[in-house]
Amino acid sequence: MESPQQQLIVPPGQSGRRLDQVLAELLPDYSRSRLKQWILEGQVRLDGASPEPRTRVLEGQVIDLLPGSLASTPADGCAAPSPETMPLLIVFEDADVLVINKPAGLVVHPGAGNPTGTLQNGLLAYAPELAELPRSGILHRLDKDTSGLLIVAKTLIAHTHLVRDLESRAITREYRALCVGPMTAGGSVDAAIARHRTQRTKMAVMDFGGRPAVTHYRVLGRFPHHTFLAVRLETGRTHQIRVHLAHVRHPIVGDPAYGGRLIVPAGASAELALALRGFRRQALHAFRIQFTHPVTGAPLDLSAPLPEDFRGLLAALAGDVAAVARLEALPWPEQTLS
Repeated sequence: MESPQQQLIVPPGQSGRRLDQVLAELLPDYSRSRLKQWILEGQVRLDGASPEPRTRVLEGQVIDLLPGSLASTPADGCAAPSPETMPLLIVFEDADVLVINKPAGLVVHPGAGNPTGTLQNGLLAYAPELAELPRSGILHRLDKDTSGLLIVAKTLIAHTHLVRDLESRAITREYRALCVGPMTAGGSVDAAIARHRTQRTKMAVMDFGGRPAVTHYRVLGRFPHHTFLAVRLETGRTHQIRVHLAHVRHPIVGDPAYGGRLIVPAGASAELALALRGFRRQALHAFRIQFTHPVTGAPLDLSAPLPEDFRGLLAALAGDVAAVARLEALPWPEQTLS
């Protein structure tokens, strides 16, 4: 993995400033929080001594950056994830970035109830150097039963730049979702989200408090009792799309947490009834991602086709496979939000 210059000299005009502030200017490719972590972990020396982030420096002092693991401490006191070989569907890869098409059913990070068998375990087997990065380079997450594209940074510089792009909303994430009920037009949901007050595994829209959350959606296909949507995230809160669509009374088909019990529409064909009963997850797929390469600056526009179970459900609704292909190929409609 790339590492910063091993030795730096405090330049003129910097006397009296905090060490972490000076390092942030000397190493702009690394975040302030990452530099602070290095200092606290003892990976930085100032004239041979172990400083604090707030230590005041003097012109001409020597800053040494020591080699060592930069991996973040695992959450919830769990042991560090171990490598586990598993098939990975790679959509894009170079020396700095990896983009994975995650299948439904695969958990992204180890946690309570899922200590092994996660995407993070598979990534560590595929590229052991990812152990040096926070969360093995995984930039964002998808729910276990949501399929689609995930960005993984392969170097610390790439990780820093991509995290900044996520925070500044410079990365476009577009989903495909099948929701319950006919929708007449696209729109937006601007509603803060927080942990549910009584059901702690769920999120909920909050009238007061919560974190700001904005979801945009467009109609791609209409069926008598369902709507096929393109969805774009402006923010990335836990369960955001699922919570927001349920909030506007169009929950995602198959969503066990926010969709309520399955209702097979009256008059549904035997094929459609079977497809709806057999779809055991939320019909949500991270279809497209657009971002700027963190090192080369080249624009990247990547997409992943709908998985077979999702395509089969749409085929049962549309009546034929060709109609599904046409729906899937539709671009983001540019109509005015309503």
